[in-house]
Amino acid sequence: MSALVQQAAATAEEHLREALPRRWRHVRAVGLKAQTLGVLPDVDADILAASAWLHDIGYSPRIADTGFHALDGARWLLREGFSRRLASLVAHHSCASYEADERGLGEVLAFEFPREESATSDALWYADMTTGPDGQDLTVEQRLAEIRERYGPNDLVTRFWEKAEVPLLEAIQRTESRLTAQPM
Repeated sequence: MSALVQQAAATAEEHLREALPRRWRHVRAVGLKAQTLGVLPDVDADILAASAWLHDIGYSPRIADTGFHALDGARWLLREGFSRRLASLVAHHSCASYEADERGLGEVLAFEFPREESATSDALWYADMTTGPDGQDLTVEQRLAEIRERYGPNDLVTRFWEKAEVPLLEAIQRTESRLTAQPM
C-alpha cells in the first residue's frame, strides 16, 4: 500500500470510525474494494484507492460545513494538502453533481472542482455503489433500492437518484466491462 493510500485510510478512520461507525464500515469496504480494482486498465491505482477511502470524509462532524458531504469533503481535502485531482474525484463521486444541483450547489461544485471522466472515476463510482451502508457487497440495483428505502420517496437524495441513475449505470457498466476484459 502506497504512502498516499495509507494516509487516506488513516485519515478516514480518524474522522469516521468513532463518530460515524456505520459510515466507517461502508468507507472501509469501499476502500478495500477499490484497492482490488487498481489492476484495471487505465486506472490510477493509488488515486482510486485514496479517493475511495476519502469519498465520504465530508460526513464527519468535524468537517461538515454546507451539509453536502462531497463538496465539504473535497474542500477539506484541499485545505489539508491533498491533490486537486483527488479532491475533485471526491467532489464528483457517484453522480454528486446531481445532488449538488438539487441542493442549489451545482455551479459552485463545477466551478471549484473539475469533473473527471475516466476509468479511475468509473471505478470509484463502482466501488461506492456496489457497497452497502454496512460494507456488504450489493449489486448497483440493490444499492439504489436500499438508498431509496432508507431515505424515502420525497427526500432530496431519492430525487437526485431519479435523475442520476442512467449515468451511474453507464459508469458501472464500463467498469464491469473492464473487469470482464481484465479478470482479477
